Amino acid sequence: MKRIHIIGQKNSGKTTLIVELVQAFTQLGYRVGTIKHTHHQHELDAPGKDSHRHREAGATVVGILSQKMNAVFWPPEETTDSNREQRYDGFSPMFAQCDLVLVEGDSKTKQPKIEVWREALGEAPLAAGDASIHAIVTDDRPQVEAPTWARSDVSALAKKILSLL
Repeated sequence: MKRIHIIGQKNSGKTTLIVELVQAFTQLGYRVGTIKHTHHQHELDAPGKDSHRHREAGATVVGILSQKMNAVFWPPEETTDSNREQRYDGFSPMFAQCDLVLVEGDSKTKQPKIEVWREALGEAPLAAGDASIHAIVTDDRPQVEAPTWARSDVSALAKKILSLL
């Protein structure tokens, strides 16, 4: 699974950029998958619904098949630095048809990462302390070693991301 992580501080524009990149890659003929990584602990399946009750009863994997959307829920293994990348392997079968996968978040991955940064948020770029970030996407001027890619040119960003993969 070819994936790149779009990381950044809260409200930096990660989701908006991913939506625009999905549109750009799709227009170029690529099949794109997305994964939202979160460190928050919240229930993804609605408590009280049948699928949730199946899981609570002990089902290892629970799937939902409907007219408009399908979903699969399974509990992750405990995350450690040694198995961090393996957690994404569970998604591979569902993303096998994709040419690339954009992951929103997960700054600790070893996979390619680009950071979305806005000076107006008042936070230093993550790249200032993380040399593994390949580039910063911004229309501001961060004082970091990482290359800066123009946020306003999504078409050029898509091409640069393809070159990373």
